[in-house]
Amino acid sequence: MAGEEVISLDQWIPQSPARVWRALTDPSLLARWWAAGDISPVPGHRFNLDMGAWGNQPCRVLEVDPGKSISYTFAEGALDTIISWTLEPDGTGTRLHLVHSGFDLDSPDGRVSYAGMGRGWPGVVERIAHILEASGPGDS
Repeated sequence: MAGEEVISLDQWIPQSPARVWRALTDPSLLARWWAAGDISPVPGHRFNLDMGAWGNQPCRVLEVDPGKSISYTFAEGALDTIISWTLEPDGTGTRLHLVHSGFDLDSPDGRVSYAGMGRGWPGVVERIAHILEASGPGDS
């Protein structure tokens, strides 16, 4: 699609890849930094994310490389985008890569979502480090 756009983000987090992976895939931790939902790192798993004023967004896990990457659809039937997370060990922490793709800039909803999520994702991703820091080493 000619009007398709991507949001990319690269964030260093001062936590081990195992802890960051758990923040991405454990429903109780995911709810603390982003949205409540019954995520599970299993290809084909369907889940919903409670996005508050934007409602429940249906998702489906597409690919998983345990501890290294996960991708899933987001807002199936509405935005139909894909969120992909990749983790890399980096010194004493983790380099976390986010790619949110599939925004249809030919549609008004696609343009609004792309702009809003482009502004919002950096703050959302920063919260991962804060919740992992707040929880003790054994808590996550």
